[in-house]
Amino acid sequence: MNWYAVDVRAAEGAREAVEYALMEAGALGTEERAAEGDGLVAVAGYFETEPGIEAVRSALAEALGIYGLASSDVRALALREVEGRDWLAEWKRGWKPAEVGRFVVAPPWSEVPEGGGRVVIRVEPGMAFGTGTHETTRLCLAAIEKHFGGGSLLDVGTGTGILAIASAKLHPASRVEACDTDPLAVSVAEENARLNGVADRIDFRVGTVEDTTASADLVCANLTADVILPLLPALLGATCGRLVLSGILTTQVPQIAARLVELGAGDYETIRDGEWVAFVV
Repeated sequence: MNWYAVDVRAAEGAREAVEYALMEAGALGTEERAAEGDGLVAVAGYFETEPGIEAVRSALAEALGIYGLASSDVRALALREVEGRDWLAEWKRGWKPAEVGRFVVAPPWSEVPEGGGRVVIRVEPGMAFGTGTHETTRLCLAAIEKHFGGGSLLDVGTGTGILAIASAKLHPASRVEACDTDPLAVSVAEENARLNGVADRIDFRVGTVEDTTASADLVCANLTADVILPLLPALLGATCGRLVLSGILTTQVPQIAARLVELGAGDYETIRDGEWVAFVV
């Protein structure tokens, strides 16, 4: 089977934004390729079917905006066909389990044993954000382990469903609801929940948080700052305990903090992983 690769050359600081954009454009995985000594990084995204190059450009532009980068940080973009290589199998072999406290996020084919106090979450990679390796997901998992003692949890922007699944496995008697505006993401999350044996404990739906959303003891919103800001009133309204906001770059912290104070929610702590910050309100 032939695959298609999109090669992107970009400034070093734009590597993460490029990887995010390629996954949003439908890549099944990405890899960093050898640079040529010009100070740039080379990132390849692999697609099962030929991607529309304009759609990839659009995803790159949106990602650069989210990360606060300039369009000039992406220098070159090229499409090529990959022949005679079982790339997906190679990528699967290279995808390692991610450990966050008691949680271990692992692919279905990884031999990670249950028990010993660990909560193993099996995730089938698909066209939805969240394989447990990104800092924003790790921040949320850490907050769930620390602050969720059972009861109810709402996962807004569930992606692959990792946070909802983690909560349902950590406290089996809890009420867990998860939503995403992308129907494909919800489908992937539902399949992952079945894979983990918790499909009957999570209520998945297509949509977002609204004024009529039932409140929860812990609400997680692993989104982006530009999505979080207009949703903050509804997110706070749906929270009767703690609200976790993630997907926020360090440069965006003042903006989120100021809006929280405006809404009377200035009692919060922040946790950081690299250039990413999560608020626990």
